[in-house]
Amino acid sequence: MAVKIRLSRHGSKKLPLYFIVATDSASCRDGAFLEKLGQYRPKAEKPSDKLTINRDALLVWMSRGAQPTRTVGQLLKIK
Repeated sequence: MAVKIRLSRHGSKKLPLYFIVATDSASCRDGAFLEKLGQYRPKAEKPSDKLTINRDALLVWMSRGAQPTRTVGQLLKIK
C-alpha cells in the first residue's frame, strides 16, 4: 500500500478548508484517510492561522515511506 500525504477539501463554497491527511494513493481525494495531520485555511485572516501541522505525526508517516504531493511539499516549505 503506497501512502501519500495530500490535501482533502472540506468547508463551504468560496470558503475552503483543506485537511492534510495521510491516505492510500488509490483512494479518492475526499475519501477515507489513515490519519489527519493538519489543516490549511487559505482564506484565514491571520497568517498564523493559515497552516497547522502535527509535526510528530508527519515525521512518523514520512519515516514509514509516505510521499507528500507537490502542493503539500510547497506548504511544508513555507512552514
